[in-house]
Amino acid sequence: MLPMGRIWGTAPDERLLYFPCDRFIGTFDDSYYRGISIQANPKTIFRWLCQMRMAPYSYDWIDNFGRKSPRSLTPGLEELAIGQKVMSIFELIDFVPNEQITLRIKEKLTLKIFGDPIVSYMIIPKSDRNSRLLVKLILPPPSGLLGRLLRFIFSWGDLIMMRRQLLNFKELSEQMPESV
Repeated sequence: MLPMGRIWGTAPDERLLYFPCDRFIGTFDDSYYRGISIQANPKTIFRWLCQMRMAPYSYDWIDNFGRKSPRSLTPGLEELAIGQKVMSIFELIDFVPNEQITLRIKEKLTLKIFGDPIVSYMIIPKSDRNSRLLVKLILPPPSGLLGRLLRFIFSWGDLIMMRRQLLNFKELSEQMPESV
């Protein structure tokens, strides 16, 4: 059973799915799951996920130094390549257009604090205009007492920030015309 700060918006069967992040890390002891239903097609949702190359889409005053995340799609950001910077501290390590994006923390300071987290954003189509956006974040075992304390704080901080991010992606995706 996963403690509350580790899950939000996902069903037990969704947490059993294979996520692309699962193949990138040898030993991990913690998984966080997030999910949201979005009334939009996978292509539209994927375009918004690609926008993370420019901004985090969570609480801008915290994650984006007060700059507002764009409310319209920026042309060209959907042209992904492995190794691209995403949300300042992540690197794109895998993607399948209109299906998933997988990121790994790349900043040395952040690695010292959180270890080597990897996160996959996966789009599961349910109908022509209804999808689930599922996120799995995996973390390696924490080191020492400080590592365990930071892990507890991180689970709640991530829940707050990613919940806002997913709600923003839902709102923005649902406002887009189907032809995007």
